[in-house]
Amino acid sequence: MKNSEIKALNVAELKDKISAETEALRKLKFAHQVSAIENPMRINSTRKLIARLNTELKAKQTTK
Repeated sequence: MKNSEIKALNVAELKDKISAETEALRKLKFAHQVSAIENPMRINSTRKLIARLNTELKAKQTTK
């Protein structure tokens, strides 16, 4: 997800996306512990996406 796409989301959409990505990260970590996933860098990229979403959410909440 690009930064321009993240900036276009409103607060409610950001919260929904954060919860969905957090759940996906939890599933990825579990799958990786059970047996190695084919691309373990997906865990890192999902974690970074959650951080970018949280940053944008915090920025939108402080401006209002």
